[in-house]
Amino acid sequence: MESFLAPISSYLNTLGPSVVLPVIITLFGLLLGLRLGKSFRAGVTIGIGFIGINLVIGLLAAQVAPAATGMAEGLGVSLDVVDVGWPSSAAIAFGSSIGAMIIPLGLVVNVVLLLTGLTRTFDIDLWNYWHSAMIGALVGAVTGNYLLGLLSAAVHLALILAMADLTAPIVQKYFQLPEISFPHGTSAPYGLLAIPMNKVFDAIPGLRRLDATPEAIQKRFGLFGETLMMGLILGVLIGILGYGFDAPAEDSTAILTLAISLAAAMFLLPRMVAILMEGLMPISEAARTFVQKRFPGRTFYIGLDSAIAVGQPSVIATSLLLVPITLLIAVILAPAGNRVLPLVDLATIPFIVAVMVPIFRGNIVRSVIGGGILIGAGLFIATWIAPTFTQIAVESGFALEDGQATISSLVDGANPLTGLFFAGAELGTVGVLATAVLCLAGVVAIRFAMKARDRRALAAETTDGAAARDGAGA
Repeated sequence: MESFLAPISSYLNTLGPSVVLPVIITLFGLLLGLRLGKSFRAGVTIGIGFIGINLVIGLLAAQVAPAATGMAEGLGVSLDVVDVGWPSSAAIAFGSSIGAMIIPLGLVVNVVLLLTGLTRTFDIDLWNYWHSAMIGALVGAVTGNYLLGLLSAAVHLALILAMADLTAPIVQKYFQLPEISFPHGTSAPYGLLAIPMNKVFDAIPGLRRLDATPEAIQKRFGLFGETLMMGLILGVLIGILGYGFDAPAEDSTAILTLAISLAAAMFLLPRMVAILMEGLMPISEAARTFVQKRFPGRTFYIGLDSAIAVGQPSVIATSLLLVPITLLIAVILAPAGNRVLPLVDLATIPFIVAVMVPIFRGNIVRSVIGGGILIGAGLFIATWIAPTFTQIAVESGFALEDGQATISSLVDGANPLTGLFFAGAELGTVGVLATAVLCLAGVVAIRFAMKARDRRALAAETTDGAAARDGAGA
């Protein structure tokens, strides 16, 4: 089975999400009862949106990475673990033995959880199953046991779906995306951790009343509070940190190019996301009709890539602020044991904060503080797993470039769940099984929490309805 599916997995990785998702969306639209023409147009439009988003993210990576390297060199810090970014991480994950099985495994897990009522999300973002494949590959490499790796991948999928369910109402309200959730391996765990962090921020007098949404910032600072101008200013700042105040002419040009590139990213990302949403809307409407007809009384969410959230002003503003902060944190933590130099994945910080931002109610200050704390802690995880990450890369056929003796990534290498599963694997079979039990208990706990939330919402609606009737009667 594995040998049969390996070429398919490799081919999907070669195609990438911009090609794979249009095909999946087209088939899904037909399944929901849409005409072929409408389904196909929706799929192609979504593919175009992804290409646009990836072009902007690629622009950021190309411009920020040299400045990041220059900053580390200027501060005399040796960070020898290279952040190869999510595209390479996805290729490594799909190229692993677990990657060959991950899509059929993910579909089975998703259907079982839906049928048993443990989760509500139907995840059509099959491409991002690579996050679970990476977890399985790491566990399999540490334990030397393929089945334990496969088990870990399945449990990781289940937990991500449950996390998506838990944060779905907040995501739907903030981003105005009815019946949508984000079962994204990068975004979902950070969203879960943001919930208790937000309660802590609420208890801090200085943060409790601070209104730091993009709207409030623009109102206070006018032109310089606009997200476009924030990108320009941050570009200059990052460029100066990377190339120096007394930069020669060619580096001065690089600073100005970086500044206008970040401004362009702030301007273009929302428009690329709008294209993505144009393709999504007919699928979302068809899915809503399909569920209401066949499962009356049940609530389902359509699981999508958190890419549809990265163009929101608070998300992109938080992400750009975190670029220089992440670099400074990496340098500051070097004496404490961090060896990772954030590079390629600096451009994908929007995916890290995509679910955190709505939990922090769009407050950029809270989001930057929360993101900085979690990314800082994650750098130690990325350093810890780097040797195993590199081993998997080599076994998957990934060609290391000159100077890349050890590699890792910021997106999944620094992820809290990566640390949890890797710690379990380090303890052997017992540790892996204990981690699986703990995570499945978390799935059940989230289900009970959601039922309690549903009851509270129903009680509130009943109370409001009764009050309205009493008012009308008076």
